[in-house]
Amino acid sequence: MKYLTKTLFKKGLECPIKLTSNYKSSDENDDFLSALADGGFQAEELSRLHYKNGVLIEEYDYDISVNKTNNLLKKKDCIIYEAAFLHENLFVRTDILVKTGDVIKVIEVKAKSFNSTMTNVFINKSGRIRPEWRSYLFDLAFQKYVVKKCFPEYKVESYLMLADKSKRSSIDGLNQLFQITKNPDSRTGIDVKVESIEDIGDPIMEPRNLSGLINDIISKDIHKIHGLSFKSLVENFTELYTNQKEINWKDYNGHVCRECWMEQFNIGVQDKLRPNIYELWQFRKQKKLFKSNIFFLDQLKKLDFDEPSDNRLSIKNRQWLQIESRVDESLNKPVNFYLDVENLRETMLEWKFPLHFIDFETCTSALPFTKGRHPYEQIAFQYSHHIIYSDGKIEHKSEYINAEPGKFPNYDFVRSLKKDLEFDNGSVFKYATHENSILNAIYDQLIESDETDKNELMDFIQSVTNKKENNKLIWRGERDMIDMCDLVKKYFYDSYMKGSNSIKVVLPAVIKICEFVNKKYSKKIGEINTTSLNFLNDHVWIQDGNLDPYSSLPIPDFSTITKPVGDINKLNNGGDALTAYAKIQYLEMSSQERKIIKESLLKYCELDTLAMVMIYEFFASELKIHGFSNK
Repeated sequence: MKYLTKTLFKKGLECPIKLTSNYKSSDENDDFLSALADGGFQAEELSRLHYKNGVLIEEYDYDISVNKTNNLLKKKDCIIYEAAFLHENLFVRTDILVKTGDVIKVIEVKAKSFNSTMTNVFINKSGRIRPEWRSYLFDLAFQKYVVKKCFPEYKVESYLMLADKSKRSSIDGLNQLFQITKNPDSRTGIDVKVESIEDIGDPIMEPRNLSGLINDIISKDIHKIHGLSFKSLVENFTELYTNQKEINWKDYNGHVCRECWMEQFNIGVQDKLRPNIYELWQFRKQKKLFKSNIFFLDQLKKLDFDEPSDNRLSIKNRQWLQIESRVDESLNKPVNFYLDVENLRETMLEWKFPLHFIDFETCTSALPFTKGRHPYEQIAFQYSHHIIYSDGKIEHKSEYINAEPGKFPNYDFVRSLKKDLEFDNGSVFKYATHENSILNAIYDQLIESDETDKNELMDFIQSVTNKKENNKLIWRGERDMIDMCDLVKKYFYDSYMKGSNSIKVVLPAVIKICEFVNKKYSKKIGEINTTSLNFLNDHVWIQDGNLDPYSSLPIPDFSTITKPVGDINKLNNGGDALTAYAKIQYLEMSSQERKIIKESLLKYCELDTLAMVMIYEFFASELKIHGFSNK
């Protein structure tokens, strides 16, 4: 028999067709989100300490787990972890269940954070559920609904157990007390190093009673997803999954997602690779176009994308460039890249040499690594720093990394960055907004700190950042970092990028286009006018015509280490870096293993700033080709 489980119900909330097809959730292949998801296992184990001596139902079999739950519920009082409930075609397991007399508390643990001091966390001013909480609350409602169907005689209360950002860890190493492991069956597990809630100091997880709101979701029609009330969703999802019924997007408030639309509209095999409207950058009108049976880029007209240009590549004009290039590409026609050389040159003339390129690696965690820190507080543990001088010399000037477990690195991080940037007045570059946001966060941390040099550090942060609150500019530093991602958006497009401006997409496009960059970095480091702090002089960045240097970063080698605890298979993106930092906080890690991970992190971060350098060199070479100088 097929059962609509909690997991399937949540998939249906994302997209109903996922109940009838093998589509993955949108975040299943996202390394960064996967790393964050590990925090959920940690939060659950920590939350269990709040409800000690519970019975864990480990069996996966439906009948066995349900029978064990039912037997335990015969007791007047009990605590159950992973309690199982089955009603007709509905099946749920609850993270934590507490039965006291005729009252059952269903407690759903989430690593998601909230601030317990704030009002209207879950509901907006109009009385509607805030979008960021909708799936969590409907998930909890589904659990309460099934439990109540199984045990109508009991009063069922509904709780979310959340990381409270208003609280601080009162001990060092809280995160390290709940170590993420891989079990022999490849399932994620947690090695818990403590036995009681008293061992962790002040609590950072907060149970929030949401019984009233959950009752409203179940019994009233004011809270909807896909245009349907809760009970209609349960009925529809049950029928869809158990009977594998064909669905129509119009039945779900016109909901169509990028994973299911081809199946919804019976797109034939011959059109599977045809450039479609979901590829378009910052495009939000798919649903409107679907109503007119428009699915593909070659069905769109330029008239729909014309708009005034304020000396930059506007969003609509950029979208039309993408349409033209992708359609021509699909027809095997020659495709040229677009570069607004004149306006780019005007911008570049404002830059001051030497040029500084910086990239940060950061981490957040539901359970803080050090005493005094909040859940999900930003940790800046690494940066890389390249310099381009006026004579064209490129130097991997400096870097910083904290691989020491149990140390809050942020203030030393800023001290080091300040030291590296304060000796000249050259322009500073970032890619996207991350670096600015991180320095703003550290600025706020410094305000509350007792660091003796906090004023100097705060002044430095102000000098290289900007800060906005409620769309109002609070400050803009004299050396406010120049955003290279914004430059790409304004002045550059190539079909290789499709709808992305990520540096990991832009870099291969640049390598493909730019003969200067391609030839230069196909040579050994020792043969070109640059340096490296982490690679030997015989290293080659572009090997065998590979357009993606990130794919050739060395894989950490733990083969010589007995029982390594790193569990890191690669390190070539931000999610991997986040995971690596969390792992090196474990005291049990050997010095050799920590050394291997540290070296891998340094190589990865160095490539991030070198990628920015390569993009700059592409810009500069194109100016030269067109008879301009950037100096």
